[in-house]
Amino acid sequence: MKIIVVGGGWAGCAAALSAKKRGAAVTLLERTDMLLGTGLVGGIMKNNGRFTATEEMKAMAGGDIFDVIDSNLIHKNIEFPGHKHASLYDVSTMEPIIRRFLMGHGICVEMGTRITDVDMNGTRITSVLGRKGDQDLRFEADAFVETTGTAGPMANCRKYGKGCAMCILRCHSFGGRVSIAAKAGITEINGQKEGRTGAMSGSCKLHKDSLAPALREELTKNGVAVIPLDQGSRLKGKLALKACQQYAIADFEENVILLDTGHAKLMSPYFPLEDLRRVPGLENARFEDPYAGGIGNSIRYIGMSPRNDALKVDGLENLYCAGEKAGLLVGHTEAICTGTLAGYNAVRRAQGNNPLTLPPESVLGDALTFVREQMQTPGGLALKFTFSGSVLFDRMKENKKYTTDPDTIRTRVEKAGLKMIFGQKQ
Repeated sequence: MKIIVVGGGWAGCAAALSAKKRGAAVTLLERTDMLLGTGLVGGIMKNNGRFTATEEMKAMAGGDIFDVIDSNLIHKNIEFPGHKHASLYDVSTMEPIIRRFLMGHGICVEMGTRITDVDMNGTRITSVLGRKGDQDLRFEADAFVETTGTAGPMANCRKYGKGCAMCILRCHSFGGRVSIAAKAGITEINGQKEGRTGAMSGSCKLHKDSLAPALREELTKNGVAVIPLDQGSRLKGKLALKACQQYAIADFEENVILLDTGHAKLMSPYFPLEDLRRVPGLENARFEDPYAGGIGNSIRYIGMSPRNDALKVDGLENLYCAGEKAGLLVGHTEAICTGTLAGYNAVRRAQGNNPLTLPPESVLGDALTFVREQMQTPGGLALKFTFSGSVLFDRMKENKKYTTDPDTIRTRVEKAGLKMIFGQKQ
């Protein structure tokens, strides 16, 4: 069985590993020179309902990548406004750890490989075509997983945002995102926010050494620093732009909130540099991502794939999707969970077996159905869904699915017939 995963963010890494565990020959294609995508500048794990989702995946034998992340945490069990029991991983060292982990499992990782087209046989993709340097490439497979994300390319950031803010995706250097589903003739879905198409990424990163020594010491010690802003320093309306709806609460407008992820993670979609440098402790602040974080940020949620609850793309026989391609899902945990299911089902497709649709007793199964249904409602495309806050976390609590007790989670998984399901081979 041959499985091709296009896109090497958290979702793609999880999909590749999941397919490999099922016994497939797996090739992971990434257009840049680093894996993890926005995970290169992310770092937040286990906050709020993400703890529940993480433990559920571990109980289903889909927690390998979470275990690797746990080995590279800077802070555990911290709190910041609206969020409890968060863990923060080191963004500066995470990527090579994950790359070595995947390659150690026998996954072929092809870096600098940008896929630009597909070959079709009816509604079935037979191969994907692309380039690596000056070499034309063709990759054939039994099934494909698309995890190319929804951010960029530059034209979308210009059209729907404030132009290219020079983010970690580096479209200038490696070429912009290309949608495999769109190349296969699928009409994709664009998110909406306050009457605009797409949404702006919700955080920036400051060079940690540019902070004042006392502030840097506080951040390193506690993992979080909260600096109140006076009325004149607050950016009115910036919360409405955020892709990360779980952070769109007043605390993030009234304060500068920093998290220690190796960088100083600034929980704001952007912040004019001159204004930022008026904040005590940030007089010498310097943006690390995006480099033009004083002006704007990347635009996301453009080009999501219509899909079913098994993560198969509608209208195509053998293409699965995960991460932001699978809908208005926000976060690394959400990407890893959907990637694990997509990789698993891609192999089942290659085997000629029916795909796994997770039941509503599973927090991931419930989320996939709920998000798909919400995106078909008039207001659904304006929402964002994450286990860590807002609409989806509220739903978890209302349905009594949110818990931080691993034993309770394992019992629920076992009752649903899902114990170690992702670890099973045909």
